[in-house]
Amino acid sequence: MGAVMSGVQGLMGIAGGIIGSGKRKREQREAQNEFNARKAQFENLDTSNVYAGLENVYEDLTVNQQQAEFANRAQQQSLANTMAGMQGAAGGSGIAALAQAMANQSSMNAERASVSIGQQERQNQMAQMQQESNLQRMEAAGELKSREAELNKISTLMGMSGQRVQAANEARNAATQGILGGVGNLAGGFATSGIMG
Repeated sequence: MGAVMSGVQGLMGIAGGIIGSGKRKREQREAQNEFNARKAQFENLDTSNVYAGLENVYEDLTVNQQQAEFANRAQQQSLANTMAGMQGAAGGSGIAALAQAMANQSSMNAERASVSIGQQERQNQMAQMQQESNLQRMEAAGELKSREAELNKISTLMGMSGQRVQAANEARNAATQGILGGVGNLAGGFATSGIMG
């Protein structure tokens, strides 16, 4: 009776190993292909320097010459206007002194206006440059975070694929062990019953 039981166990082990063999092989292939694809994604992650393309936004900063040119033109125009108005009274020393005082005042006014315009333009340039610099830093930081998220995603998917490969390999190994154990039990049953002896 022990030999028959051993033979039955052997046949069941062989049958258990054979049944579903194609499905297990297919799962093992698919799992390995998925793992290989994830591995390729992992290997092809972009690891280039996100800060490499940044430029110095302050390198093109220039001295504002417009304010000096504006001041000079305004002063020349003011002097010309004052002198033209006083041309008829050039003989009197009081009028000449008044003309000089007006010219000086006009020159100072033009200079103040010019300085004010220059300061405003300079502040605008600095604010623009600062904002451009901030945007570049933010863009680079965003790219870095995006790459980190992609790395985490691919690493997780690769780990899951690795577990699937491992499970498929273990299922195939268990089936193979079932077949080998069944053959061993079957052979052992035949040996004890005297069929093979």
